[in-house]
Amino acid sequence: RSSTHRSPFFRLDASMTRFLLKRLGLAFVTLFLLSVIVFAVSSILPGNVGRSVLGPFATQESVDQLNEQLGTNRPILTQYLDWAGGLLHGDLGVSSKQIPAWDLLGPALSHSFELAAVAFLICVPLSILGGIVAGLRYGKLTDKSITITGLSFAAMPEFVSGILLILVFSIWLHWLPVTAQWEDGAGLLTQVKFLLLPAMTLTLVLFGYIARITRAGMIEALDSDYARTAYLKGLKPSVVIRRHVLRNALLPTIAVVAVQIGYLVGGLVVVEVLFNYRGIGTLIYEAARGKDLPLLTAGVLVVGIVYLAVTLIADILYALLNPRIRLGGIE
Repeated sequence: RSSTHRSPFFRLDASMTRFLLKRLGLAFVTLFLLSVIVFAVSSILPGNVGRSVLGPFATQESVDQLNEQLGTNRPILTQYLDWAGGLLHGDLGVSSKQIPAWDLLGPALSHSFELAAVAFLICVPLSILGGIVAGLRYGKLTDKSITITGLSFAAMPEFVSGILLILVFSIWLHWLPVTAQWEDGAGLLTQVKFLLLPAMTLTLVLFGYIARITRAGMIEALDSDYARTAYLKGLKPSVVIRRHVLRNALLPTIAVVAVQIGYLVGGLVVVEVLFNYRGIGTLIYEAARGKDLPLLTAGVLVVGIVYLAVTLIADILYALLNPRIRLGGIE
């Protein structure tokens, strides 16, 4: 075989190029619609923005001046065009506190990524392993135990499971800190220790869902023609599972995990508030409460971009693993 030969798995052929262009175009359209919807919803929130920020005892002159600075007294279309034009130049706007929105969103987004990374490293391997074991033991006690446990945890609200974990690991056992706020200059291991409880809370919430998808993929793959053919050829069960079953069984899990990554970054308001963690979810929540429209719209848009990015990556990986996707066999 020539040393310059490339595996079809990595070859950017015409079908893959069309698939990428189609997905990129769809992502840009989605991003545009998201920006319109987010800006429109935030712009029709009731109340005077300047008055909400400065309070009921501020003078009308101060309120008018702040509305002028924020641009909230101009027509909505003009506001959107100015805002969208700033976005194209990397300007997310200025919050009502007169601080650039990115100066607030950047650290919060970094914190959210840190928590998401710890939760991902705990949740995804455990969930996939649980789904694989349940699929291999389909219909038996192990399968039923994993399925029922996962469903029970998934049905439990985040704040309930979080409080239970705090009671057990913080108050009774004194193993982990109650909050997820560490002192400045703390080392990596210390930071991970502070993030374990919220990460475990997220693991309980997501385990059942990811494990069920993996389990269903395993059951379908084990019952497929190619798996039965491999067994008839005399291959060992471990070889069949490793070479033929797992790759196909984990395809649906890829898309599910990608969506959960977006949730782990931007959808953790309850967990962040419970553990006093300064992530982007808490920042957006506080911006909504304070009617800080520039920060609110910028924050929601950033979270939307994260969702779009991880979904696009998942689509590309899915297409690489399954050629039928890029050939138009599955949409």
